[in-house]
Amino acid sequence: MDSTENCLNSKEISEVAGLIFKEFCKNALSSLNLYFSGLQMKHAVALCFLLLLCGCQDNSQPEANRPQLDPSKQYQAVVTTGMVGDLVRHVAAEHAEVIGLMGEGVDPHLFRPTAADNGKMMNADIIIYSGLMLEGPLQPALEQASKRGKTVASVTENLPQNTVRFPDGFGHHPDPHVWGDIKTWTLCLDQVVDVLSKFDPDHAEDYKKNAAVYRDELQEIDSYARKAIASIPEDRRYLVTAHDAFEYFASAYKIQVKSVQGISTESDPGVQDINELVDFLVENKIPAIFVEATVNSANLQAVIEGAKQQDWEVIIGGMLYSDSLGTPGTYEGTYIGMMDSNITTITRALGGTVPQKGLHGKLRIR
Repeated sequence: MDSTENCLNSKEISEVAGLIFKEFCKNALSSLNLYFSGLQMKHAVALCFLLLLCGCQDNSQPEANRPQLDPSKQYQAVVTTGMVGDLVRHVAAEHAEVIGLMGEGVDPHLFRPTAADNGKMMNADIIIYSGLMLEGPLQPALEQASKRGKTVASVTENLPQNTVRFPDGFGHHPDPHVWGDIKTWTLCLDQVVDVLSKFDPDHAEDYKKNAAVYRDELQEIDSYARKAIASIPEDRRYLVTAHDAFEYFASAYKIQVKSVQGISTESDPGVQDINELVDFLVENKIPAIFVEATVNSANLQAVIEGAKQQDWEVIIGGMLYSDSLGTPGTYEGTYIGMMDSNITTITRALGGTVPQKGLHGKLRIR
């Protein structure tokens, strides 16, 4: 909203000040018997104007006053997670310097910005985040940046309602892990194109072309996921993880999922949660469970020990990337590499058939 909508214009100020002045004079004359002199009346008028003008101050930077972009120079785009950064880099390409706030292994559910992080956001030309309350503790900083005139946008903002999960037991809190379903994440790609095209219309055609190329790559990894998970014997098609970050993945690729924790890592699971998961593993003869790069594996170790006490051996099937990408500069440090690693690790551990080094033969053997 333009700040002028919240402020009186000069004509309105004069009219209001005149009314206040007349009322002031009337009351003063009747109650103080002309106590105020002409000079004092002038002071009162000046005070009225001062109070009105002070009330109209607006510390935010209105959209119209935002610095104009130079099409020949890169703008700074600050992103929250690695997954969001991957989308923005593919779409913006050479037109933006993309700066990430959360590095490898950082849990976005718990991330709180430092003074340096706040500085990055204040110096950015545009800030793009995941949304659906994934970055809960960061939300006040994002809102503050928006109030100061920064362009702040969420990649999940315009997702169709039927693509967003609302798990039982979490009230109206959405599940933010939408990147687990590659087709849904592709819709977020379209949102990035829209955001950047409005922000930098001079390069809108480039953004559309870049997204079209990346969309084909995403469709390829989506097809790989469907074929890979389908190759797992049906009685072993269970994905057990540290926290509930794979419901979108499970729904898209037809694999049942269980976890120790809920959709957020802010609270620890109880003894009953662990015992119920142990019983589930033993009952269904599930051979492997998976640790996550951003979540402490101590609770899974308790699950393994519990199953052992019931004479069922469960192994660690591998490490999955849930809330962050792998090491920057590596294949796993990209969204496609992250998904390739997860798909391949799950499939191999549960008895399916996929290439050892994944779709593109680029995975590191761990």
